[in-house]
Amino acid sequence: MPEEGEGSAGDTAPAGLPSLDVVRQFVSDSPGHVGKREIARHFNLGPEHRVALRRLMKQIGDKADTTPVGRNRPLHRSESNRLPDVTVVQVTGTDHDGDAIAKPVDWRGQGPPPMILMVPEPAGRPALAPGQRVLARLKPVGQGKYEGRTMKRLSDEPGRILGVFRAARGSRDEARIIPTDRRAKAEWLVPAGEHNGAEDGEIVLGAPLSAPGRHYGPKPARVVERLGAMGDARSVSLIVIHTHDIPTEFSAEALAEAAKARGVTVRGRTDLRDTQLVTIDGEDARDFDDAVYAEPHEGGFRLIVAIADVAHYVRPGSALDRTGRTRGNSCYFPDRVVPMLPEALSNGWCSLRPHEDRGCLFVEMIVDADGRKLSHSFGRGLMRSAARLTYEQVQQAHDAGDDLDLPLPSLYAAYNALLGARLARGTLDLDLPERKVILSAEGQVLSVAPRPRLDSHRLIEEFMVLANVCAAEELERLHRPCVYRIHAPPTDEKLANLRTFLRQFDISLPPMGQVHPRDLLGVLKKVQGTEHSQLVNEVMLRSQSQAAYDIENIGHFGLALSRYAHFTSPIRRYADLCVHRALITGLRLGVGGLSEEEVPALPDTCEHITATERRAALAERDAIDRYLAAFMADKVGSVFGARISGVTRFGLFVTVSDSGASGLVPISSLPDDFWMHDEAAQTLTGRRSGLTFRLAQEVEARLAEASPITGGLIFQIMQGSTSPGGRGGANPRFSRTPARNGGPRRHR
Repeated sequence: MPEEGEGSAGDTAPAGLPSLDVVRQFVSDSPGHVGKREIARHFNLGPEHRVALRRLMKQIGDKADTTPVGRNRPLHRSESNRLPDVTVVQVTGTDHDGDAIAKPVDWRGQGPPPMILMVPEPAGRPALAPGQRVLARLKPVGQGKYEGRTMKRLSDEPGRILGVFRAARGSRDEARIIPTDRRAKAEWLVPAGEHNGAEDGEIVLGAPLSAPGRHYGPKPARVVERLGAMGDARSVSLIVIHTHDIPTEFSAEALAEAAKARGVTVRGRTDLRDTQLVTIDGEDARDFDDAVYAEPHEGGFRLIVAIADVAHYVRPGSALDRTGRTRGNSCYFPDRVVPMLPEALSNGWCSLRPHEDRGCLFVEMIVDADGRKLSHSFGRGLMRSAARLTYEQVQQAHDAGDDLDLPLPSLYAAYNALLGARLARGTLDLDLPERKVILSAEGQVLSVAPRPRLDSHRLIEEFMVLANVCAAEELERLHRPCVYRIHAPPTDEKLANLRTFLRQFDISLPPMGQVHPRDLLGVLKKVQGTEHSQLVNEVMLRSQSQAAYDIENIGHFGLALSRYAHFTSPIRRYADLCVHRALITGLRLGVGGLSEEEVPALPDTCEHITATERRAALAERDAIDRYLAAFMADKVGSVFGARISGVTRFGLFVTVSDSGASGLVPISSLPDDFWMHDEAAQTLTGRRSGLTFRLAQEVEARLAEASPITGGLIFQIMQGSTSPGGRGGANPRFSRTPARNGGPRRHR
């Protein structure tokens, strides 16, 4: 999809920069990755050249001899994924000998980053620990592997080891730290005098110690912080929070600013207190940052979406602003929330509590009977929520014909109109079940239940999507900078793999460059209700790009929208706060807007908050994995109905049907064979036996190992399938009964 406002790129360099030919030559002559920073450094470009440099990189990236990758389209030479001889790497774990394993900090190549095996540190220097960054000299030692030698540690701060402390069992034994990161294969020794009072079973942070003369085996470390007992209600979240470096403490200055917050008055605001705005959230929600209203209007509907006025309290450059940007977003775990802003705001003055006056930014939208937006207008208001409702309450009331003395009938009527517009637009809607972990007060997993998808959920989603579209359109109309929510179309490589996969179902896609979300939606409709539905949904998800934030708009492919910006959750997303500030300035709505001096920092902010969002998503998945591992720990040896949820060259991933727990089936546990991995078809096939495993195939899996400390589960498959014309496996663990056509057996 073409970027909004972009013309055709010529061969003239933007003002203030060297010519395109000169920059192309620099890219061609440079070893390894060349991106924005490298070009700016080489040609002595300053902040004033930022916008021109971005345009220049797009022009270069559109040429055949370079490959655009990621946000800002940094460049790398397309002929090789080889790393440069010297680069910055970050330690991610340890091997079985305790030696550090690292990855390049700035990887722009195709596929996962290569593994870097770090040479042990010289005698007298502390071992490298997870989280540390070093400048390393690299030497290839095999396909996708490098040997790295430390040239310079880039921080005096030692790496940290998060793990479970195990006290010495005998007088000659040393205590140990067992890492909670499953990538760390080795334990750390804790010498006498370095325990810091830690007790057996506690979660601790350790720091590596110097180890003169010790080059092999576990490395020594000391305990620097005790975090609590493994197994209590806080342990899983504590592990995840520290593993992913998620900030949890607010500065005293930020807390003081939040404590000074007070309510707003109606002066200079639109009075919405007589409008029956309602909040609709999950039952366990603690903060309410959006409220909705609808009424019939000239054959269509008048809608209002009101959002907490966070910008009134969090001013640019303040301590609250700094902490909000650093965190980027709130993080949600089964037992807690790590908020972006202090509770005095997130659960107080910026929460739209029922029957309490609250400042808000709102958008009023007029749509016709078919859900097409006719007009919109933004304002700054004072509102009073008429009710705090849950999704379940709203759905039950609607199904029973009860309006709760609120505008529920109009809300649902407007939703049905918006849903019609969504279907006409061709939005991609993947049918992938989500699960919710239910905990006891002690932090134990009581159950894992499917997360319901009610019409009340979809109602709020459609109202929020329309409000977000209006925000992007309004900022473009005002010629103000916008933090867009962008979602690129699938890459040509991913689409090619998807085409190959769909051929087995006699399904085709339009030519490259012409694929629209409605084409992918059409594929999902063709397989809906068939035995292949789950499989196709899984593969379709894997073909999609990741969404991101950027000030340059390329549209949102998944939603089939040409412009889109997050406006509706400034309590928990810094991106939305940036959009609020830009609207306040552009519409002259008062204090707390975005100044011209702050605009140049927006590209870096977009890059940062994209990274924090992905960090939060990883952390949230990690927490659920660990809770599920604890839930499964007493079930080792049991056999479960499962589904293959990942196919790789080193084994399979399976997901248990009932609980949603996922784990690895190592290729070493499969029958003795030469296993061939087909990435496009998402299969693993034995060359000799013909035994084939496919993505989404239903199997029986025996739980072989469960580690609550790392969240890791190891399974063995108890039955397999044969490809057409193939033979069943000879291993007695495997059933000789093939799944139909090598696919899943149960209709979904």
